[in-house]
Amino acid sequence: MIASAEDTKPSVRRLAAEILLKVETRKSYADILLDETLRTAALDERDRALLTELTYGTLRWRGAIDHRLSRHLRRPVEQSDALIRNLLRVSAYQLLYLDRIPGYAAVNEAVELAKAYGGQGAAGFVNGVLRSLLRERPESTPVGVDLSAASLAVRYSHPEWLVQRWLDEFGPDQAQTLMRANNEKPPLTLRVNSLKATRDELLDRLLRADLQASSAPLSPQGVLLPSAGAVEKLPGFDEGLFQVQGEASQLVSYLLSPQAGERILDACAAPGGKTTHIAELMKDNGEVVALDISARGIEKIRQNVQRLGLKSVRFLRADASEAFAESIPGSYDRILVDAPCSGLGTLRGHPEIKWHRGESDVRRLSELQPKILNRVAGYLKPGGILVYSTCTLSRDENERVVDNFLAAHSGFELQDAARYLPQQARHMVQGKYFQALPQRDNTDGFFGARLRKVLE
Repeated sequence: MIASAEDTKPSVRRLAAEILLKVETRKSYADILLDETLRTAALDERDRALLTELTYGTLRWRGAIDHRLSRHLRRPVEQSDALIRNLLRVSAYQLLYLDRIPGYAAVNEAVELAKAYGGQGAAGFVNGVLRSLLRERPESTPVGVDLSAASLAVRYSHPEWLVQRWLDEFGPDQAQTLMRANNEKPPLTLRVNSLKATRDELLDRLLRADLQASSAPLSPQGVLLPSAGAVEKLPGFDEGLFQVQGEASQLVSYLLSPQAGERILDACAAPGGKTTHIAELMKDNGEVVALDISARGIEKIRQNVQRLGLKSVRFLRADASEAFAESIPGSYDRILVDAPCSGLGTLRGHPEIKWHRGESDVRRLSELQPKILNRVAGYLKPGGILVYSTCTLSRDENERVVDNFLAAHSGFELQDAARYLPQQARHMVQGKYFQALPQRDNTDGFFGARLRKVLE
């Protein structure tokens, strides 16, 4: 790692480069690494905001940044030293997308950081690349009207394989609108714990703390915050008045429409947003079995359940694609399969996903998802409801999984999602399927299908 400066104040650019290095080489999630850094580094509010901006901004525009950097490199960006290339990316993001810091100052700091890490040679390399980038005239990067996947991949900073997939599935106009939306900053979305407060009461608490909170337009329990800092420091967090959960994710629980006194299985439950929402909608009356394959995931659910003060949730560590009836025998009134997926609907908040995923991941997950769906369907009571959902925008993981399931299970019928969603969200339905689109709904991309078991 780059050595820290002699003074006690850490370099924000160094911290951003180190986070991006771990994101790239370990395929870690940026939000987890950023939260950890914000907890441990001695940063004032201005530097905390800058670190967040540099981390997410560089990830969003990494493809376009690498394209610009490649003009000033003798070999591909990926072949340079891992830390140096991420330092170059952070610095290029400042030069190309931010105007708060003079270009010469950003270059000078990058050079000093490179010198501390790799000596005079690294410093000279970084200096040469960034000063060449500064001299590059803006018009030397043509926009044009080229609608090829390769051109759009650079323009909107998405991997070419994904651009081609979305061109095929959405067409050029919608694909471009979607990619533009993916590069926007998402709001922080909360779900009020309806067992402890109303939405108006939570809004009042937040507004009195001088936070710009507003009602979410689609979910009756949703609250939007354009920015909020550390979530655990928000008013009402320790009291369990809310849970962080995206608005489209909240709508999935309404699609399931759980009722008090029922026995419900959340088959892929971590980190527990939908689990806890289901328990709240049931008035904490009944049983919600939160199943997940990960011990860490189960612990995260347990923490959220305890903070929210819920009593109806039970925990089961198991593989949903395998038999688990011996652990908790019996059948269920409703089952939610929020399946492991490519996560391509969450690029606004997790831009690193587009650089971590590939076609092979979509194929792998589209083979796992039917296994889970087929397995848990056997635990549903006659007349029971099964909801299949994902946070991706891939037909291979969404419509095709459900269509194939229905073709193989004549005892299930597809119900119209619009009948079960809140009135203000009923436009988010295509062919009976629930579909949230970032470019249309200002939410994460989500898919949901509601199935009813009509026969034994």
